[in-house]
Amino acid sequence: MVRLARTLPGDFDGSLLVVLHLAQGGTSSLPDILGRASQLPASHPRDGETIERGRIYVAPPDNHLVVDAGGAIHLDAGPRENGHRPAIDPLFRSVAAAFGPRAVGVVLSGTLDDGSAGLRAVTRAGGVAVVQDPEEATYRGMPAAAIAIARPQHVLPVAEIGPLLVDLASRTVQDEVAMPDPDPPPGEDTLSNEPPGMPTGFVCPECGGALWAEEDDGLSIFRCHVGHAYSTASFVAEHGAALEAALWTSYRTLQERAALARRLATRMRERGQARSAASFERQTDEALEHAAVVRGVLLKLEPMSDAESAEAGA
Repeated sequence: MVRLARTLPGDFDGSLLVVLHLAQGGTSSLPDILGRASQLPASHPRDGETIERGRIYVAPPDNHLVVDAGGAIHLDAGPRENGHRPAIDPLFRSVAAAFGPRAVGVVLSGTLDDGSAGLRAVTRAGGVAVVQDPEEATYRGMPAAAIAIARPQHVLPVAEIGPLLVDLASRTVQDEVAMPDPDPPPGEDTLSNEPPGMPTGFVCPECGGALWAEEDDGLSIFRCHVGHAYSTASFVAEHGAALEAALWTSYRTLQERAALARRLATRMRERGQARSAASFERQTDEALEHAAVVRGVLLKLEPMSDAESAEAGA
């Protein structure tokens, strides 16, 4: 993003809204970094702030960044999408619904496939989709998935994306296209009586609620009633993270069980209760044995590769 910001002139006729995936509870220095690297001022926007040309707006931590048709920015602390808040898909969906053929979506380096479904919403609204060439991306997962799912009009190295944005911002849209019905913002209408798609038999990795699958031209989105949403690749990744967490909990519990049984065995020996001591010693050995098996499984777990991420999304 810094490389892209450097290529934009001070009289840039558009506005940039930026989403960077952040760890929960993290902080973001990206506005300061972009402000120093670019000729454009950058900031975390306030809720309700009106978009101005020639500015960069960065999603603040733990808030989705969305816009409305009146050109106002809104910060939404609703359910995570693809395991993230802020996530890219809510921003792209809102920009597509608000600005239609004037919308431009850009996907840069990143893992998994957040942004792919939202970028397709941009193209369906008549807007322009731009994706960084995966061959030069540090992490090719997101660009590769976006190309497979959204079929962007432009796949370019970062050095060429800035000049393209300058050109697109200077144009006047002549032909309006039919606008799609906008998707509800994150968290809105998710608690209605109507399930969001077909039941899957899976549960949400975050809240444990039932998941429904929405099928759209080969693209699957898994969503629960609360509003947590996942693409296929993100669902696999989040499910894997939940599995790993459960296994580590099992490993810790078995270690604790072994320590407790060992303590009780020692106490029984001190009291001369040999039979009870032997029983607790057997429990100690069994718990340690099972813990070793669980740890062996954990050490063999492998994250999804970028290629697998793109294929899953497509």
